[in-house]
Amino acid sequence: MEENRLTGYEEWAEGIASKIRKKMEWVSEKNKDKIPYTTNEAGDYDDRSDTNKKWALDDGLNWWTNGFWGGLMWLLYQDTKDGRYAEIARLSEYRMEKCFEGFYGLHHDVGFMFQLSAVADYRLTKNERSRKIGLHAANLLAGRFNPAGNFIRAWNEVSNEDTIGWAIIDCMMNISLLYWAWEETKDPRFRHIAMAHADTVMKHFVRPDGSVNHIVEFNPETGEVVRSLGGQGYEEDSSWTRGQGWAVYGFMISYRHTGKQEYLDTAKRVAHYCMANIPENGIIPVDFRQPKEPAYEDSCGACVIAGGLLEIAKYVPEQEKEMYVNSAVKILRAIDETRSDWGRDCDAVVQNCTGAYHSPEHHFTMTYADYFFAEAIYKLKGTGIFLW
Repeated sequence: MEENRLTGYEEWAEGIASKIRKKMEWVSEKNKDKIPYTTNEAGDYDDRSDTNKKWALDDGLNWWTNGFWGGLMWLLYQDTKDGRYAEIARLSEYRMEKCFEGFYGLHHDVGFMFQLSAVADYRLTKNERSRKIGLHAANLLAGRFNPAGNFIRAWNEVSNEDTIGWAIIDCMMNISLLYWAWEETKDPRFRHIAMAHADTVMKHFVRPDGSVNHIVEFNPETGEVVRSLGGQGYEEDSSWTRGQGWAVYGFMISYRHTGKQEYLDTAKRVAHYCMANIPENGIIPVDFRQPKEPAYEDSCGACVIAGGLLEIAKYVPEQEKEMYVNSAVKILRAIDETRSDWGRDCDAVVQNCTGAYHSPEHHFTMTYADYFFAEAIYKLKGTGIFLW
């Protein structure tokens, strides 16, 4: 049972959870041999587990979202106690273990890849093979730390561009892997690296109004800030909504593991910016500062923000909880009622996700949107342990 249980919406959340169970019962069986990311025009999930792809290609077995399918299975395992979900989760976990052999395609997103797969497995079942996989990934992530600027390097080469000094807001979620490694091994190096990175993000990514940079480039030799980049948002100095969610949720992860008050304060500052900009209909745009038209949406960013708001609600005084919970539920209701497919025409639940504002494609499905949606519903129900 989740600690600091949220109250007030259990009945509503149970109704949504029932729909999740019903849909995932057949979706999981249909796709048990896959590691899915998105659906095609027929509504069928793709498969990122093709080991015939070159190891360095990020869109294959190294694809950064590959841990979320297993994470979704572990959520369902906790909810239903059905061992079949654990078996399906392990199929993807063990396939991803092969990524270590190739090495070149791995970057800071080993956190996303292995926190919700191997680490979740070990936490829930004490599977020793999963512990080894998780610690291997944690050491790779720690190895990307640059002490000159106290940041974790994000990507490897991107379109032949020099990214040695790049850090991105997404990594606030990845460092959960380091906190786990610290707690598991008692080696403080992991905590020091995670907190150093979080402190750098707090200083150089989060603006006074609570909006957030997506990418900050540092001089890798001196640690000085070179510039910020708009990344997947509308433009430089705008407010990419999924990045806002990574910040809210990510700083709450750091607060939960360290108790450092500044992390909670920062999460709340970003959250208040988000809450002030949630549209009346609860549908979240790709960027809070994008033009009114075209009205691009990102349902995935919406679910991440909702999950972060619910985390804050667990750690604030009783009189503040309602504000965060109500804002999260407003988003989740909009997803359920207007942006979800509960039928059999599409393997995914959450619709209308967008990877980046300037991407040529918009409004498709992402398996990690389903993960964050389901996770938020289970938070409201009080089901399961915290996987981050």
